[in-house]
Amino acid sequence: MDQRETPLADAAAAFLAAEITPFTTPGHKRAPHLSDDLLLLDLPLSSGADDLHMRSDVLGRAERLAAQLWGADLCRFCANGSTQGNQAIALAVGRPGDRVVVARSMHKSVLAGLVLSGLDPVWVRPDVDPATGLPLALPPERVSAALVEAGEACGVFLVEPSFVGVLSDVAAMADVAHGAGVPLVVDQAWGAHLGFHPDLPPHALAAGADAFVASAHKTLAAFTQSAYLVASAGLVDLERLGEAFELLHTTSPSGALLATLDRARMIMATRGEELLAETLRLAAYARGRLAEVDELVVVDSDDPTKLALALPGTGADGLEVEADLFAQGIRFELANRDTLVPLLTIGDTEAGVERLCGALIASLERRRGELRRPGFASAVWDISPEKVMTPREAFFARRETVRAEEAPGRIAAETVAPYPPGIPAIAPGEVVSRELVEALREAGAAGTRLSYCADPTLGTLQVVVQP
Repeated sequence: MDQRETPLADAAAAFLAAEITPFTTPGHKRAPHLSDDLLLLDLPLSSGADDLHMRSDVLGRAERLAAQLWGADLCRFCANGSTQGNQAIALAVGRPGDRVVVARSMHKSVLAGLVLSGLDPVWVRPDVDPATGLPLALPPERVSAALVEAGEACGVFLVEPSFVGVLSDVAAMADVAHGAGVPLVVDQAWGAHLGFHPDLPPHALAAGADAFVASAHKTLAAFTQSAYLVASAGLVDLERLGEAFELLHTTSPSGALLATLDRARMIMATRGEELLAETLRLAAYARGRLAEVDELVVVDSDDPTKLALALPGTGADGLEVEADLFAQGIRFELANRDTLVPLLTIGDTEAGVERLCGALIASLERRRGELRRPGFASAVWDISPEKVMTPREAFFARRETVRAEEAPGRIAAETVAPYPPGIPAIAPGEVVSRELVEALREAGAAGTRLSYCADPTLGTLQVVVQP
């Protein structure tokens, strides 16, 4: 197979350029009296990029090219982001009641996968840097101990790299998991670009994992909502994984969205090293400029393209800094009181990074205040929960709504996750702690968005009805 090919993207382009009279979905039919610039790009996969019976197999060929690129036995194109891949893997590796070792720094999509599959998590969590309130690498021996605690586990689920670019020793984790006879699965949502430049860490499969998901839209050149699910045969049953994937997959996938995954794969296969060399250069420049700001911590990262900034030493409020830059047309991937993450990718330019650095430095100087200790950020990452029920049991249990002041000591029935990054601070089945409720309410009052809960002000919480 030739990595310069883009069978699905070519088929989509041919459809858009042709004189077609469709009597199919989508209902707008790209008709001149209905369509705008957005609708004109829309096309279905079946009866669009391929024929009604999918006889051209353009999606299948595109997925096989992607599998070849990553040295895998299977690659599926996800139309619902890494969420779809994470949930498919959870459904594939075990059965309801099976225990699984899971990093507690998981994304909410992994938690949803546990609810859907009925797997029983044994949590492992990283240490937290007291200076920044951000997570450090997860020690392999902690995973080993969790596997012993789990007994007959069905797998290990990790998040690598973290949202702020910290990467654990995936190779060592793979050895630990394989020594226990179970697969290592990695949520590599924030590392789709890994492995495409010698100065970057390898991707998860190259490091020994059995499967990973990667959000193409986060750091590659693909539409929002697109991701890759990549797996090797052996400890992962690929037939069952394919069945789980289809169970979650829409029967009306966007041909345009999937075509961007095909094209993004080709770009990385043919130009990835060149594009990432420029991203690495820009990231190094930004780190150098921002390191000159007194008391601003540019967080150490195992992914040198990642830029995460810890503000407590400056006294500046990250949400106020974000507002300053928002007014100037500059957007952050994450902002809370203590942390800012401007995401650098292959799409960045020197002019854009220069503009970011200048505006950020000016705002930090204007907002500078008294030094403080990390606050809410630590509360999210430094979670050591007491699990009483599985996520699935708690999700389906009878629930009631109580005032937040009454929630500590009760079992959570819902999820509360500051977004971004979407890591559940409170998860179904865990005992609610007073400290965490107070920290979340403080964060919400300061402007952080609290997601996935019935009451985003956290005046109330949903808890399991006590017997």
